[in-house]
Amino acid sequence: MEKLSIACFWLALSATSLAVLLYWAYALGVRVALRRLATAPGASMTVATLEKLPESIGRAASLSSWTAAFFLAVSMFARWRDTGHAPYSNMWEFTVAFAGGVIAFHILFEHWYKQRTLGAFLQPLTLAMLATAAAFFPSDPKPLVPALQSRGILAAHVGTMTLAYASLSVSFGAALMYLVQGGSRNRFPRLPKSGLLDEIAYKSVILGFPILAIGIALGAYWGNSAWGRYWGWDPKETSALVTWLIYGVYLHMRALRSWSGTRSALMLVGAYGAVLFTYFAVNLWVSGLHSYAGV
Repeated sequence: MEKLSIACFWLALSATSLAVLLYWAYALGVRVALRRLATAPGASMTVATLEKLPESIGRAASLSSWTAAFFLAVSMFARWRDTGHAPYSNMWEFTVAFAGGVIAFHILFEHWYKQRTLGAFLQPLTLAMLATAAAFFPSDPKPLVPALQSRGILAAHVGTMTLAYASLSVSFGAALMYLVQGGSRNRFPRLPKSGLLDEIAYKSVILGFPILAIGIALGAYWGNSAWGRYWGWDPKETSALVTWLIYGVYLHMRALRSWSGTRSALMLVGAYGAVLFTYFAVNLWVSGLHSYAGV
């Protein structure tokens, strides 16, 4: 099963690379089309025009995303069967699960809003995660440390946190696209309008914020069973709480102060920095009870 897990990981990495190229082509690519125009009765001339690539490119990009999601799901399932525990015990497994969550939420929001160009910004993020896992994190299964041997709560807590961060990744991608669009100027006609991007960013936070709260609560429950206390201000706990508070401030300012547009987009880009710090930096460079990087 380990060989199947690794093979599906590489297939997912390949499918994600193809998806990135196809989404970029769909969002930014052009083709030269020759058109014959009538200039006078019995006369015509041929002109060259630049046109958007056909819709089939977008459909192929979406299919590549679905393919990557399928292979990542098989990889994680095979890993689970091989090790006998949820695939969240080291940085390789964390990162693969995170990437799979981002693809899943990207597919979900692409389907909800019928906006394939979201993939031009979200799939490179997924590709970066998978490439980082391949380049820097060993994939060899490791024995679980005692704190991770509560398998049920481990799967619930870490899985919930991964889903929360994956949902918040959509808000980052949409906010970044909003800034690229220049707000209401809507610089690029092929990208979604700024108002729609602002809505997508908001809706992904509305979805991810309560999931993150549940994940933190499950972590406190796990902490009590693993270390005999619900909360100990461990760096990982503190960083996750700060991240949750940042998104809480965003929702507060949007609801009570009517924040939207560029201010909200900048705040969401900054907030995602807190997500990445919590997910990666604390595990790799900050010593604490959650230091299970396995690198």
